[in-house]
Amino acid sequence: MRTHGWSGTTPADDTEAVERIIAAARTAIERSGADFTMAEIARDLGVTRQTVYRYFANADALLTATALAETGRFLDVLAAHLDHITDPAEAVVEGIAYTLESLAADRYLGLLLSPGRAGVFSPGVTSDTARAFGRSILERFAIDWERAGIADTALDELVEHMLRTVQSFIIDPGRPPRRGVALRAYLTTWIAPALRELQP
Repeated sequence: MRTHGWSGTTPADDTEAVERIIAAARTAIERSGADFTMAEIARDLGVTRQTVYRYFANADALLTATALAETGRFLDVLAAHLDHITDPAEAVVEGIAYTLESLAADRYLGLLLSPGRAGVFSPGVTSDTARAFGRSILERFAIDWERAGIADTALDELVEHMLRTVQSFIIDPGRPPRRGVALRAYLTTWIAPALRELQP
């Protein structure tokens, strides 16, 4: 690990260095939004740009890592919102709808999912980052996925389908955009039957 700079307080290891870089990015996002530069982050940390680039290839990668680090709070809220739902189809429908409705209010979720941002949809909806994020959502549902007949490959495919559905609604919400009851009715009609077909 490079020891130059760090405003006189060198991180103990690479893990701490990454945490401090992400913390600086979080401060920059709170200060001026997502359009920060690596030079700005380096200046705030008292290191060279090369030091920041050692841990993150570019500002997009740092933005995504920061947003992912902050979405744990959203996932906790989502899990609490869904903890009374034991039917997989109902949980997936509500999970998609609630995520879409939360985009406007959650700064970091918006960074991850909004089109044009450096989030999970920039490299593609089926990127490793996107699928890891989707899997972390499903694992917080109060559902025994294996008992519901949705495990292993099927669960991975469900993550992909959910991400593709969310991406579609983000890119084109519809005319007029579906919200509330109308959104849930649409998702129940076209997504719930496939999940129920898989259940024993």
